[in-house]
Amino acid sequence: MSKETLLIELGTEELPPKSLKTLATTFFEQIKTQLESAELGFTDIKWFASPRRLAVQVTELQAQQADKVVEKRGPAVNVAFDADGNPTKAAEGWARSNGITVAEADRLTTDKGEWLLHKATQTGKSVADLIPNMVVTALNKLPIPKPMRWGSERTQFIRPAHTLVMMFGEQVIAGEALGIQSSNQVQGHRFHHEGLVTLTHANDYESALEAAYVIADYDKRKSLITEQVAQVAKDINGQAIVDDGLLEEVISINEWPVTLVGTFDEDFLSVPAEPLIYSMQDHQKYFPVTDQNGKLLNKFIFVSNIESKDPNQVIFGNEKVIRPRLADAEFFFKTDKKQSLESRLASLATVLFQKQLGTLKDKSERIAALSEHIAKQVNEDASQAHRAGLLSKTDLMSEMVLEFPQVQGTMGKYYAQHDGEPVAVAQALEDQYRPRYAGDTLPEGNIGCAVAIADKIDSLVGIFGINQPPKGDKDPFALRRAAIGTIRIIIEKELNLDIADLLAKSIELYGDKLTNENTLDQVTEFVLGRYKAYYQDQNISVDVIQAVLNKAPSAPLDFDKRVHAVSHFKQLAEAENLAAANKRVGNILAKFDGELFDAVNANYTCEVAEKDLVAVLEKVSAKVKPLTDAKDYQAALTELALLRDPIDTFFDNVMVMADDENVKVNRLTLLNDIRNSFFAIADISVLQ
Repeated sequence: MSKETLLIELGTEELPPKSLKTLATTFFEQIKTQLESAELGFTDIKWFASPRRLAVQVTELQAQQADKVVEKRGPAVNVAFDADGNPTKAAEGWARSNGITVAEADRLTTDKGEWLLHKATQTGKSVADLIPNMVVTALNKLPIPKPMRWGSERTQFIRPAHTLVMMFGEQVIAGEALGIQSSNQVQGHRFHHEGLVTLTHANDYESALEAAYVIADYDKRKSLITEQVAQVAKDINGQAIVDDGLLEEVISINEWPVTLVGTFDEDFLSVPAEPLIYSMQDHQKYFPVTDQNGKLLNKFIFVSNIESKDPNQVIFGNEKVIRPRLADAEFFFKTDKKQSLESRLASLATVLFQKQLGTLKDKSERIAALSEHIAKQVNEDASQAHRAGLLSKTDLMSEMVLEFPQVQGTMGKYYAQHDGEPVAVAQALEDQYRPRYAGDTLPEGNIGCAVAIADKIDSLVGIFGINQPPKGDKDPFALRRAAIGTIRIIIEKELNLDIADLLAKSIELYGDKLTNENTLDQVTEFVLGRYKAYYQDQNISVDVIQAVLNKAPSAPLDFDKRVHAVSHFKQLAEAENLAAANKRVGNILAKFDGELFDAVNANYTCEVAEKDLVAVLEKVSAKVKPLTDAKDYQAALTELALLRDPIDTFFDNVMVMADDENVKVNRLTLLNDIRNSFFAIADISVLQ
């Protein structure tokens, strides 16, 4: 069977840069899935994407589907013929629908009976027959939230489409999509190449476009831009700040990347680096540059989509554009410093945090009180924690943050430093939002930890307290992030804080604003639910996490110690038997509907294996209790592992549910003591 290269390309106006990669990979996946469903074999399949095109190239694709024998089962023989052996209407109708007579039908015999059967050969369709519909289907399934129309057509797509290529080797596959007939012509570079590029073969796609100043391979452009930016930065003795999201966007707006460097006035460096960086990145899509020590330089790197004969003119134009942006940041900084953060407190009363929960001023006061409460527990300056909490939201009222929301907290730190606030207070204003995302840095100091935790707890309690918890994937107040951020700070900063205590204090601070009587229980359960994601990221198995969740300790640091202890215990040779024994004990006790003894009674201890287990348990318990009290759970579980052999011997030789009621209850009491010894740390019965 012959094989050739298939090329599909849709040429458009400039596609949204933030959506380009998603559109391209979705288009690719749709075509790939359909080819596989059609049972068309191929060697490789690759996607391409640039600002004005989405493409897929398939190498060594089968020219046609293989013929298939299709079996079509008819009615059962006892239904297909009447008592005289003549075909029934059901049989004749089935035969007619298959283009045969009843007499020409085969028979299918199984242990369940016999049926009429028709074996038909289905001729495989060619690529030319299949591809047009595949392309239309793939385009219809692209994630396009707001399609648009163009010209007088009623066709809709994310951007106006101009060309459609469907080629199989040298052959143009006839077809239509988005109102465009297929051809062998593609768009070259908008400025460097006039007219369309004619392809003679599907294999020529990349080389023909490159000759027309288009690098169609997305990953190739990424490597090229990454290398160019790094080299340009090196040439000026600097380091480029390359944000992944910005890099993807720059790749998606350039077909022929040419990397250049611009300069701005050094005077702008008197402004904090963060707003300058955000201005360059967000507004202009530039890569800021720092020196080897991380200090911002008055340089920026940008990627142009043209190879100019006079690059200095391109540089001059970009320098001219960035100047007013940086001037705005400078103006905001100078204006904001004329007013202290403390003086902005009153203005927070004009901004709602949430309609039922009050203003940002109300929230700041709650954060201040809760931060003070936390600071006392971790032996930090309570007055500084209160001060930081009170000022925590004041920079939201500054001109700079109104213009650059991304620098909230950061600008609070700079303005606090200017106001002469204590160093720990200033730093806490920036730290309050950490961690912002998975893997982000934590607050630097414990004052910052106190404010960050207080802010997150206040949001959790408030939103649950008015019965608006996250539902499905909707989490407008980012409560999942707040919960896991709280866990991270407490565990990784080793803070002896209890979530139940913090929630109770927060509920108290809200007073009568909360309407949900179950706030404490619901938030506690919600926070506990975040542990699985936290520990699975550390490759700790789900059963280990569940073992501790069943115990539900409310102090995250304590939870962490238990998890690592159980994880270590699971590796011991005794773990499997002890986990099974605990599960067995749990099942036995669950069926007992009576009162256990306060303690094991030696008068009812009859069997040797029973007495041995009691003796070992007493000896082990004497060591385990002080270890558990000291939260040395790993050592405690290691001691408890000594129970394996006597427990196994007990179950092998002793009938727990004895006829004598006292003996039975005594044995159940012994098993309950064993179970409680383990459960004081975790529920190891769930270990797999």
